[in-house]
Amino acid sequence: MELLVASAIGLLAAAGLYLVLRARTFPVVLGLTLMSYAVNLFIFVAGGIRVGVPPIVGQGPGMTDPLPQALVLTAIVIGFGMTAYLVVLAIRSRGETGSDHVDPPLTDLPLPDEDEA
Repeated sequence: MELLVASAIGLLAAAGLYLVLRARTFPVVLGLTLMSYAVNLFIFVAGGIRVGVPPIVGQGPGMTDPLPQALVLTAIVIGFGMTAYLVVLAIRSRGETGSDHVDPPLTDLPLPDEDEA
């Protein structure tokens, strides 16, 4: 079970990193979302993988830590807000520039003067 969860976390993180390195806004937003899912899954698994056990800290060997679960619930809400904000920024940028590239074209950059070099 641990190998499956670790593989899922690694796959989500690798796919997210690949998409973040793209030059368009939608893959960047999707990559950030995948990376946040990977981090959420990692934090959730840090509390321990126990099936059918109540999330209580106290007596008994079969208890699991509720703090990672609370942190993941909070991170899901924050991640949703961040994703919505990034989508609005991407739409606004596309509307103003007419392109969805993350980097500006090289022709728009000012060239240095020969006296400064």
